[in-house]
Amino acid sequence: MSKDSWMKIKDIEFKKFIGADKLAEKVEELAGLVDIDYKGKDPLFLPILNGSFVFAADLVRQVMTPCRVSFVKHSSMQGTGTTGQLKTLIGLQESLFNQDLILIEDVMDTGLTLSRVVEELKDLGTKSVEVITLFRKTKAREHAIQPRYIGFEIDDEFILGYGLDYDGWGRNLKDVYKQVGKAVD
Repeated sequence: MSKDSWMKIKDIEFKKFIGADKLAEKVEELAGLVDIDYKGKDPLFLPILNGSFVFAADLVRQVMTPCRVSFVKHSSMQGTGTTGQLKTLIGLQESLFNQDLILIEDVMDTGLTLSRVVEELKDLGTKSVEVITLFRKTKAREHAIQPRYIGFEIDDEFILGYGLDYDGWGRNLKDVYKQVGKAVD
């Protein structure tokens, strides 16, 4: 494996997991599914910041259906794990009543945060709330809230790149990398 397939960020080693070309193919495929399902509708995309911003930007540029985009920021992550506590950091500034919403998530670790977000949004009188996630981990497959659109099914491993980060680092990587262990100095 080439040297650019491995990297160290802070104290963790990562190896290339999914390349930029495969990510682009998957985003195009997901956009096509959205176009089929939302023909004649005008959905509002709600990317969940920060991790989904790259995926969301690529996705909405591929979607041909007329749509709008707003943002919401919820978090339960700390370092490489989840805290289990939902923290609303940025709320919505517009009415969602009678809107078809598509939440854009980067990765579903357990589905707990997303379940709470979906319930909050349904309580606002939305017409529909669907989820599109680029990655869904094993634990999230067993949760009550399931995404309508899934890019990749992955094991319970820590990943970064393509918007995903480790303590703010790695979001700018074009490929997705997975943790292989603690770095040895």
